[in-house]
Amino acid sequence: MRPLTAKLLDRSILLAATIGMVARQYHIPSKEFWSERLEQRPYILVVLICVIGVFGAFTPLQAYSGRKRVERRSVVRQQVLTHFGKMLAVAKNSNPPIEAGDLGLHIWLIRRSFRHPLRGYLQRVATYRLGSTPTTRSFAPTRGMGVVGLCWKHNEEVSIDVQKLASRLTDQQSFEACRANEGPDAVMGFTWPEFKRVSHRGAVFASPIRGGSGDFIGCISVDARHGHDSMNVDDFWHEVNSLCSHLGHDDFDNL
Repeated sequence: MRPLTAKLLDRSILLAATIGMVARQYHIPSKEFWSERLEQRPYILVVLICVIGVFGAFTPLQAYSGRKRVERRSVVRQQVLTHFGKMLAVAKNSNPPIEAGDLGLHIWLIRRSFRHPLRGYLQRVATYRLGSTPTTRSFAPTRGMGVVGLCWKHNEEVSIDVQKLASRLTDQQSFEACRANEGPDAVMGFTWPEFKRVSHRGAVFASPIRGGSGDFIGCISVDARHGHDSMNVDDFWHEVNSLCSHLGHDDFDNL
């Protein structure tokens, strides 16, 4: 049960019991109506008083929903960390090995705003990283922008060896030539300043999270300073896609 649903149910039950007490106090619809009901079922008044007291003071459905949410969040995070640990094991095979604190896993969800009311944008709803560096930068890509934006655009797995791309596109002139000749996807839909801002993450992978109908609802991305070819293997993708499948059947609120 969602927290909002539990809250509405708590308040609805409290409101119904309160209306019942007020109706009985003011003889609505009639004094005879309540006299007959209370004579046949004298416990009704006690039940109404208990309901008002319990639901007014303790909001039991909200409390139950909160406990279940904490339990479910713990299970989902355990799943994420389990898959993340296996991704780290694959990353260790890079030459040189990728440091455990460097690898980052990000979970993205489609959101809409006044700026992007129809097509929306991707919001990072969770990040998992064992180290405090590099600092996670603010990034809210639209469809076709960045590796996660390309994943959204094509609704399929995408990986980019950014390190190799950055070594080839060392200045704005070469960047613009590549974008003009090969199309925006070749440079992840970025402009030159945007590309320079993100090119320090040398290997980036993204896989879609799909809803029940197969529609793209978000994605998972994994990034590191280097090691694209070492991580671009079946074992790594198996962990990423397996985690995407789990999250597609869960609630992003549990992250």
